[in-house]
Amino acid sequence: MEGNFEIGYLWAFALLPLPLLVYWLFPRLRMKSASLTLPTYAVVVEETKQKPRVGALVKKRGFVSWVLVILIWVCLVAALSSPRLVGEPEMKVKTSRSFLIAADISFSMATPDWQVGDKKVRRWDAVKSLLHDFIPKRKGDRMGLIFFGSSAYIQAPFTPDLSTVDQLLEEADVGMAGQMTHIGKAIALGRKLFDKDTIPEKVMLLLTDGVDAGDDVLPLDAADLAAQDSVIIYTIGIGDPQTKKGDLDEKTLQEIADMTGGKYFLAMDTHSLEQVYEEINRLEPIEYEEMTNKPLKLLYPYPLGLALALMLLEMLIGVISLALRRLKKEGGANG
Repeated sequence: MEGNFEIGYLWAFALLPLPLLVYWLFPRLRMKSASLTLPTYAVVVEETKQKPRVGALVKKRGFVSWVLVILIWVCLVAALSSPRLVGEPEMKVKTSRSFLIAADISFSMATPDWQVGDKKVRRWDAVKSLLHDFIPKRKGDRMGLIFFGSSAYIQAPFTPDLSTVDQLLEEADVGMAGQMTHIGKAIALGRKLFDKDTIPEKVMLLLTDGVDAGDDVLPLDAADLAAQDSVIIYTIGIGDPQTKKGDLDEKTLQEIADMTGGKYFLAMDTHSLEQVYEEINRLEPIEYEEMTNKPLKLLYPYPLGLALALMLLEMLIGVISLALRRLKKEGGANG
């Protein structure tokens, strides 16, 4: 993890001179050493006229031992100071909106009159391609997906997993929901889906290129009920209503948007549809909030581990030194 190096507890370095204070203020540790016991000790004292006194041996450290002890203490203090790598504050997307896409996949969406690059493509293929760009930008929304034609179907319930919604969108094709267009059914089903959701801000994006079939649930009646539930509906008319193939009820789509506090857009080609998505992103911006905690990587195990390694090294040097001295004494005694 990349980040800035910081010391958590700078006051810990005030402990560095503590061993010196202990060395100066407290007496040295005196250790008893092995001695020869004389059965005639009292006689020797009487004959030599010397007064017995308490004897002790103060062991001395070598230069290398002192260096290791100092390094061990510095490492322990460094570990106590809690060194760390602090990353940049992460921006957490605040989930505050349920965003439902209701897309028309009736047979009319298979009309190949949209230009993408140098070739003509079906309306649905162009709409789906731009939705693939739009959905990832809604990170932070809980998104749902409804497809409608003769009937309306929930393809994805509300979820923050936008990649799954995008995959389900890719798997849909024209005709899967029937050949007719029932806008009222799509709005009514979306309203039911919102009723099961707990997030108060509700937005629906309705895309269609046709006229409602006119039976069962009427679009304006469904929109009125949606408005009572505080559902905002943005409507997008697909295609050019002035052409022979145009069969778009702009008046109804405009009324649906007005009743629910949304807005109507006309998308006659991929460029205008892309502008529509940008406008919706502006009208319904994603909200961000900064996380109070920062990503941390604590580094104290490194100086602590080094201190333990130095302790083992100091003990090993002491054992080796003692063994060498004994070998030296034995060699002198044999010589």
